[in-house]
Amino acid sequence: MASTLEKFIHSLDLRALPRVLQIQSGIYCQGSVYEMFGNECSLSTGEVIKVIGFKINKLIASICENNEVSQFSDKVELPLNFPGLYKIVADKTPYVSIEEIARKVSIGPTRFGHPRFYSTKDIKLANFTIKCDEQITFNSVEKVHGTMVVNCVVVRNNQSHSFTLPLSQEGEFYECEDDQIYTLREIAEWKIPKCRNRIVKLSNSLHTRDSSNPLPENFDGCLSLMPVYKVQAVMKSRKDIVHILSDLDVEVKDVTDCYDTSSFLQPLSLEDIFERTSKEFPVVAEIMEGPSGSQNPYNLLSTGKEIVIYKKYQAARVLASEMKSDPSRRHYLIPMSYKGKFKRRPREFPTAYDLEIATSEKEHLHVVATKAFTSPHKELFSVSVGDQFLVQQCQTSEVLYEGRKKLTDVLACEQILSDSYKKVLLPMYMEGGFVEVIHDKKQYHLSEICKEFHLPFNVKVSVRDLSIEKDVLAAAPGLQFEEEITDSYLLISSASSPVESWEIPVYRLNVLVHLLSKEVQTVVPPVTRTTVEEVSEEEYYMLRRYENLTLHPPPRPPKNPT
Repeated sequence: MASTLEKFIHSLDLRALPRVLQIQSGIYCQGSVYEMFGNECSLSTGEVIKVIGFKINKLIASICENNEVSQFSDKVELPLNFPGLYKIVADKTPYVSIEEIARKVSIGPTRFGHPRFYSTKDIKLANFTIKCDEQITFNSVEKVHGTMVVNCVVVRNNQSHSFTLPLSQEGEFYECEDDQIYTLREIAEWKIPKCRNRIVKLSNSLHTRDSSNPLPENFDGCLSLMPVYKVQAVMKSRKDIVHILSDLDVEVKDVTDCYDTSSFLQPLSLEDIFERTSKEFPVVAEIMEGPSGSQNPYNLLSTGKEIVIYKKYQAARVLASEMKSDPSRRHYLIPMSYKGKFKRRPREFPTAYDLEIATSEKEHLHVVATKAFTSPHKELFSVSVGDQFLVQQCQTSEVLYEGRKKLTDVLACEQILSDSYKKVLLPMYMEGGFVEVIHDKKQYHLSEICKEFHLPFNVKVSVRDLSIEKDVLAAAPGLQFEEEITDSYLLISSASSPVESWEIPVYRLNVLVHLLSKEVQTVVPPVTRTTVEEVSEEEYYMLRRYENLTLHPPPRPPKNPT
């Protein structure tokens, strides 16, 4: 049965890909331009395409009143990078089965892919009963003993209880309220169910107001979001990937069951390549779609180029940011193979608690107070601007509080006077301000800093890496090493002239390849070149958020006893 492309894509499950479609009613955009803004705008009746992927390209937004779309509301287009943070309004329409939830809602490995629902009735399992209105977190979908199930968790008395629900489980399931905030892109990628719109509420005011903002001035209400998808497809007549917007006015018919899908090229993403076993490397691949860029390694990934993929692995990187607060601040991932050297730059500490975290056995931390603090207890020291201290260690001390002695955490320091030192105790809860005094003139390699000091750590490049054609770090006025992360990489080289190899990130490059049945001339990869990767603001926050999920956050500084 034929349907519009928009209706077909809106109801299509990503797990059902690829699908072969035949154009039933085509569209032809007259003129010499075959593509418009990088998207196909001409499809002939009878043409066959293989859909290999689709993702939300933009959102059509309507202003809501009382969580309902007004019939008089104008529709506006919002790009995925539209500014603002948003809260999700829970969907009031129930799901009738676990299968419907698994089919329409994104369930995946990150925290975005863990939706929560509740049932209006008790669900009795073999050795467990889920109570009505109890929040159920959906973590993943898998096949167990031939049956598709969802791995779930409920929390009772601060204890997690894991169980599985079969897709065949029926009932009345409602989405739980979500108190998290999201960017529009995060909502588009994870929080819009198939065949449903999503209502969101603006959580923070938009900082910018210009003529390109389609929303009313000072808008802080709710929006109903309808996605427009960009469809990735393969055509028999072409070796590259074509892109089609789902709102293109064509009718299509699904002919997958009566068509040989192997007659099309088989595109693979970098994630697909990374999922192959280590024994399957090295392989030769041709780029079907790659990123733009003239510098290595991006010029190796332009459409039509052939590359050798030698191996996959996890590698350590240091996430660094320029030491400035304006919007032009840049972020980098620096490999441990970076050959440049760094000199230390002063760190700033807002509290005594931060001083305690930064102490090391290698040296006494020397700081100058930039903010005055008056202690409410005579046993503890009052700080004046300009006071200098050598930080010692955290300990406990007795203070007089409402006529009674109480123990409190303090930071033992030595105040530096003109000709002597004075032992003082600073309350851990003090909100002051300190700047580090640097006596160390040594130049450090990146690996030495990670080994000898606590991050975050401030530096400046003193000797640039001469093996890099343009060392972007050398131009930075100062860098803060924020944390060490581990990420996934593929090692590649040019197939035609494999004189050097490059590491490319698996999850930050949109590249599609198809494998060639060519033998690799040399199994041993050539010398690996160092690459400092610049990451966008959005990628930076994603890296920090995911990395911090695996760490226990430090305890908050203790409060003032008074």
